[in-house]
Amino acid sequence: MNEAIRQALIALDTPTICNALEVIDPSRRGQGFNVRPFICGQPSLPPILGYARTARIRAQHPPTTRVDNLGYYQYIAEGGPLPSIAVIEDIDPTPGFGALWGEVNTHVHFGLGCLGVVTNGSIRDLPDAQPNFQMLAGMVNPSHAFVHVVDWGTPVTVHGMEVNDRQLIHADQHGAVVLPEAAIDDVLTEAARIQKRERVLIEAAQQPGFDLDAIKAAYQTMSDIH
Repeated sequence: MNEAIRQALIALDTPTICNALEVIDPSRRGQGFNVRPFICGQPSLPPILGYARTARIRAQHPPTTRVDNLGYYQYIAEGGPLPSIAVIEDIDPTPGFGALWGEVNTHVHFGLGCLGVVTNGSIRDLPDAQPNFQMLAGMVNPSHAFVHVVDWGTPVTVHGMEVNDRQLIHADQHGAVVLPEAAIDDVLTEAARIQKRERVLIEAAQQPGFDLDAIKAAYQTMSDIH
């Protein structure tokens, strides 16, 4: 992906990406994005775009086998194209029992080319996290408990969003969506058309005397935008 296309995609918020995808492929109205809310650790950050590094974690009980932290970090650094986004499924009966993500891991992952995390687990150390590392999580929790990585590189499901290793992810404070690379050109084209249409109605609504007739007129203008 060239830099111009990357910049065009991160100039869009994640809801706009979802809007464009559902026009291009109507089946995307019901899949490919989170369907339960996240806590956003860095709501002021712009959207991020990266290739998924998937993993599963547990925290409720101590690990029963040796934890290969270096192997996991090698996967984050070398497991596919960069930049990446960690998509982490907490498979405990109580997801978020312990936080993998805090001051240390946000800095370590960012240093390895990872822009953020999307997880149903928990986060902590919010004031001390890497300031440019985005965190979308199920909850905030003060303890790491027995948190450990179980495996990586396998399909995961996070808040209803199914993700495979190396899929392209777009995320911001609203949530995350899987973005098929084959659809990027169409997404950019459709997003521009959507924004033009929405602007017509928004600008009409900002005018004095806005009423139903103004909405009808705006709809007519919007229909002429192709």
